[in-house]
Amino acid sequence: MPESDNGQELSKARSFFDRARQFAERKNFEYAIDMYLDGLKRAPDALEDGHIPLCELALKRQGEGGKKPSMMDKMKRRGGKTPLERIQNAEYLFARDPGHLAYAEDMLRAAVAGGYNKTAGWLANLIFQTNNGAEKPSALTYILLKDSYRKLEQFDKALVACQRASLLRPDDSDLADEFKNLSAELTMARGQYDKGGDFRSSIKNREEQEKHQAQAGVVKTVDYRVKAVEDARRRLASNPDIPKNTYGLADALSDIGTNEAENEAIELLENAYKAKSDFSYKQRAGLLRSKQLRRKIRQAKIVLEAEPKNEKAKTILGKLTAYLDKTELEHYRLCMANYPTDLKAKYEYAVRLVRSKKYDEAIPLFQEAQKDPRRKIGSMNQIGVCFFMKGWFADAIDVLNRAIEAHRIKDDSTGKELRYNLARAYEEKGDAETALEIYRKIAQADFSYKDVSRRVDKLRGSQNN
Repeated sequence: MPESDNGQELSKARSFFDRARQFAERKNFEYAIDMYLDGLKRAPDALEDGHIPLCELALKRQGEGGKKPSMMDKMKRRGGKTPLERIQNAEYLFARDPGHLAYAEDMLRAAVAGGYNKTAGWLANLIFQTNNGAEKPSALTYILLKDSYRKLEQFDKALVACQRASLLRPDDSDLADEFKNLSAELTMARGQYDKGGDFRSSIKNREEQEKHQAQAGVVKTVDYRVKAVEDARRRLASNPDIPKNTYGLADALSDIGTNEAENEAIELLENAYKAKSDFSYKQRAGLLRSKQLRRKIRQAKIVLEAEPKNEKAKTILGKLTAYLDKTELEHYRLCMANYPTDLKAKYEYAVRLVRSKKYDEAIPLFQEAQKDPRRKIGSMNQIGVCFFMKGWFADAIDVLNRAIEAHRIKDDSTGKELRYNLARAYEEKGDAETALEIYRKIAQADFSYKDVSRRVDKLRGSQNN
């Protein structure tokens, strides 16, 4: 089974993903699809950078009347010798006909077979939602999902898929047996081991099962974490030139959760960066440093909650928060400098610039980040906030209104934040009547949201005077 894409592979693939986005912006969908597939050939499990934006592109292409694959395409792209070839061929067809669920199912089979687990999990969820919403859901699709989730060891989801299949095939005794087996596997996965059940024979031994569960993040005891570090050290010592061995040891050390282990992980990655001049190591070190600081901030908050008048705890929390902001600002600046076309890095850097009150520097980056469909609404909201903080209330209103129109969902967390920020802009501009109307609508959906109830009372009081 192949390992997850390492930093070097993603770095090579990024150039293709960047070119794909550029072609997509010019509505040259065919070349964009080819570029995404070329990138995914190098990093097959690049979910956020590759598969998801390609899916979004496919839907956009379909909405603009893009042609479905020809018969020749279907013949040429049938199957493949390896899981990578199969997922590439299936995704080629899916990108040109995203409404045809069978192509997504072929992608799922190939992703599971190839060990591309992040991609497989995303595809399984996508297919599950689509089948649930179909006028006539397919029992075969639910069975595929059951088997896929089982191989991914997501037993809770496998159980639901099996249940859905059973409802469509009530007389299928094999599905009934599968349901019982999956229930037992789910119980075992939660740590409640059956000492005498039939499943005992399908698992080599208790130690192997416990280790397997720990790797999945379900059960991670201190003993296992220590053993994981020892194993990772041996792998790195035996082959120090493979990046995943360095990443593996860094991750294992980070899982220990102590300052000493985290510092060793950061130093390991920083030294690898100096030796190999591969920024992916430094990028990983920066993320671990942020994780360490966030853990310390959580601990400081616990102390402060228990002792609200503890001035020393207040000082420590303030210093840690300021250091985190400074650290993340520099981290994402370096990410943007090393990956200048990475829109995620630009967005994250701009968010940290806002925290530093550098609104003029942040606005152009958010405007670029809007090109990424996943960050379009967030970027527009942040631009509105920047304009608000600069006192450009009319401009904030224009941007936030466009964001609300593009988002359309009123009552989710993003929708409420957009409307709250819009109301603030109207209030500061002096249009109390419009601000009050927006605050009222938010309060009707979520009375406890931020300070809307207080603002409604305040504005109503000023109207009555």
